[in-house]
Amino acid sequence: MKSVPGRVLMGICATAVLALTAACGGQGTDGGDNAGGGASKKPAAKASSAAPEGLKPLTEAQLKQAVVTTADVKGYRVGDTPDDEIPEVSVPAKPAGCQALADMFLLSTDPHAAARVSRSLTSLTATDGRVLRVGLLAHEEADAKKVVGDLRAQSGTCKAYEHTDYQYTGVKALKAPSLGDEAVSYSMTSDIEGTKIPVTYTVVRSGSTLVVFSAMSALGGKAPEIPAALVAAQVTKIEKTA
Repeated sequence: MKSVPGRVLMGICATAVLALTAACGGQGTDGGDNAGGGASKKPAAKASSAAPEGLKPLTEAQLKQAVVTTADVKGYRVGDTPDDEIPEVSVPAKPAGCQALADMFLLSTDPHAAARVSRSLTSLTATDGRVLRVGLLAHEEADAKKVVGDLRAQSGTCKAYEHTDYQYTGVKALKAPSLGDEAVSYSMTSDIEGTKIPVTYTVVRSGSTLVVFSAMSALGGKAPEIPAALVAAQVTKIEKTA
């Protein structure tokens, strides 16, 4: 039986094949430039036990209403992410100082989200093997701030780690887009069952909700870009819902 990362890899490869097929026969326009190369991130806000009560998490129904659909992102087909590729588990990472990064691979966080939804986005034009996913995580506002703070800190200090017997190397903090209340971006290379896959993440906090974009390159090479227009479209839609 394949591990969860192994199943994720199989899903990535299958999605990449579909993306190449869609690009050869579909029509549309690409979503835009790299979200990781946008404006500088805003300073992280620190949660305090003495602070006033923050925003409450959205419900799963609200997240499903807020996640982008094919109608929202021209040039992309949006589909569901299989549940077995985003299990609600946290497996210890080595070293522990990279745990937040490791958890995000499976769309998991500490503290756990109250609700989650995830979608895959397939370009109708690109033929670069890039696989895009978006996740919405509902948190208490203080918990959402903590998750972003942990990701920002660890993407600057953690260079490599082991998670579920697989290696993740070349962790690098990137310039985050100026969206939402705060944001963080970073990239790395995953080595899953001998296959090296560059991956880029952008996480935007909008109130108590985390918008998580990932881009994986099934063909290898450099860290893939996350189209800025896709991130902006999702953040705009979640802000209207919240």
